[in-house]
Amino acid sequence: MELGKKYNLNRPQIIIGRSSKADIQIDQESVSRNHCKIINTGKAILLRDMGSTNGTYINDELIDEYVLKDGDFIKVGRCIFKFLSGNNIENAYHEEIYRLTTIDGLTQIYNKRYFLETLEREIGRAQRYGRDLSLIMFDIDHFKQVNDSFGHLAGDYVLKQLASVIKTRIRREDVLARYGGEEFAIVLPEIDHYNAMHFADKIRKLTEKASFKFEDTEIPVTVSVGVTTLTRDVTEALEFIKIADDHLYAAKNAGRNRVVG
Repeated sequence: MELGKKYNLNRPQIIIGRSSKADIQIDQESVSRNHCKIINTGKAILLRDMGSTNGTYINDELIDEYVLKDGDFIKVGRCIFKFLSGNNIENAYHEEIYRLTTIDGLTQIYNKRYFLETLEREIGRAQRYGRDLSLIMFDIDHFKQVNDSFGHLAGDYVLKQLASVIKTRIRREDVLARYGGEEFAIVLPEIDHYNAMHFADKIRKLTEKASFKFEDTEIPVTVSVGVTTLTRDVTEALEFIKIADDHLYAAKNAGRNRVVG
């Protein structure tokens, strides 16, 4: 779980639990697979325990079912949530703080800090439960030439447009981030190497075919992509990143606009 993350409760039902299929997943042993549910009746927001092993708490009191009130604290395992109504000014404050600390200002996708925290967490989860985890690193080819030929505003446009194009093709559980400069990363939980390579090539083709038109000028854009999948001997996020980065640079050295993994 991430400090300050906001969850909208506008759906009829939201399940909180350890299961990967839970709407809000808490990867802790003290949390049941389907621990509790939040029900939006349209008139009130209810919290209902789902027969969890360790119980659901509101303001430190064990509950079976409870009508949430503004400012209530919900405890599930070791995680604590605070319920804030939509018109609560504190809600807007927390949302802005979370956005500033996790989102890249230019591209409006996740930043390097959030990416590293997520990757560390996903490595631990993959190793603990024996699940696949893949990582894609990709870089815009000849990006310096884009800046030199069309200007830095055009370069910024290309970065934003590329992020926007890729963002529409990832799953809810994937994490797309700007790693730095013109380099991006995608964390792919529960994806094996074959499917990661296939998805990486889809990204490459999608980028090559996409339109990058800045001030009536079409800018040709391609990416080089490196792919890796977690193995038992890799335990650190930076080590995992280095393998994907090495594959990325191998793709560049092989002529660019290709995938290596």
